[in-house]
Amino acid sequence: MLTSFSLLHSPALPFCAFMTDDPEAIVNYAADGAGTKYGSALVTLVEIRGGAARALGAQMAVRGDGGYCGYVSGGCTEAAVAAEAIAAINKGIDRYLRLGEGSQFFDIILPCGGGITLAVHVVKDVKPLRQILSALQRRKRIALRYDPGTQTISAVKSQEKVAGVWSGPSFLRSYRPNLRLVLCGRGIELATTSRVALASEFEVLSFDQTSRDFDTGAIDQDTAVALLYHDLDQELPWLKAGLRAKPFYIGALGSQRTHERRCAALLAIGFTRAQTDRIKAPIGMFGPTRDANALALSVVADVAQAYSVHQP
Repeated sequence: MLTSFSLLHSPALPFCAFMTDDPEAIVNYAADGAGTKYGSALVTLVEIRGGAARALGAQMAVRGDGGYCGYVSGGCTEAAVAAEAIAAINKGIDRYLRLGEGSQFFDIILPCGGGITLAVHVVKDVKPLRQILSALQRRKRIALRYDPGTQTISAVKSQEKVAGVWSGPSFLRSYRPNLRLVLCGRGIELATTSRVALASEFEVLSFDQTSRDFDTGAIDQDTAVALLYHDLDQELPWLKAGLRAKPFYIGALGSQRTHERRCAALLAIGFTRAQTDRIKAPIGMFGPTRDANALALSVVADVAQAYSVHQP
C-alpha cells in the first residue's frame, strides 16, 4: 500500500512536451527547465553499436516534472530514456544508459537491431547552454563539450565536421544555425516553394521581382540561394550577390542552354569559371518538373541533401 509520503516523492511520469528534431529547441527546453524547481537533464547519443535511427550527437531534453522533447532513437525508447533521466535528476548525478545490443534492459529492443549508449547530464550550470543559444541566434557555429569525469559542460568553438564526436575523454556536440533559404522568383513557383520550405522548418527569406532592399550579409555559410526566375536579367543581381557571399548552395531555374547563357553573362562581368561551376542548374534534385508542387519538392529536397553533406 502506498503511503502519502511515497505518493509525494514518487518519480514523475514521462510525457512528450512537444515533438521536435530542432537542436536549438532541445537546448532551450533543457536550459529553461534547469531554472525551475524540477531541474533538467540533457541526454546525448554518444555511441552506436551496429545500426541506429539517429546520428551521434542526437539529443533529448528532459525535465524533472516528466516533460521531454527530442529524439535519440526512432521514437521507440524516448519515454524509457526520459524515465532514466528523471531518476538521474532526482539523484543529481550523471549516468550512462545502454540500450539495445549489450544493454541490461532486455525489454528495450531497438528495431534496427543495434545498440546505443546515452550520456545523461544533469544540468547544474545553465550558462553553457545559454551561450549555445546566444551563438545560434547570432548564426554562429558553436559546440558543447561534455566531460563525463567531472560531469560538466562548456561552450567551445566548433571545429568539427560532424554533429557529435569524442575528443579524448570529452564528447563534443557541434551546432549549426538553422538552414536559411533565400528564395528569389515570382508567381506560383515562389509561393509554393516558400510554403514547402517553411513546412520543412527552413528559415525562409522570400523575394519577388518587386523586391529592392536586401542585406547580402544575410547570406552566410549555412544559407542556400535558390533562383526561380525565368528571366536572366531579373536573376543576375541575386547571382552576383550569392557568388560573392559564398553560401553552401546556389541553384537556378532553366534549361542547360539557359545556363550556358547565364554563365557567359557572368564570365563577361568578371566572374571565374570556378565560381559559375558552383551554380546548380537546372535546379533541384529531380527534373525537369512541369508543375509548381513538383518543383518545390525538388528544390527543397536538393537543398536539404546539400546541407546534410556540407562541410565548411
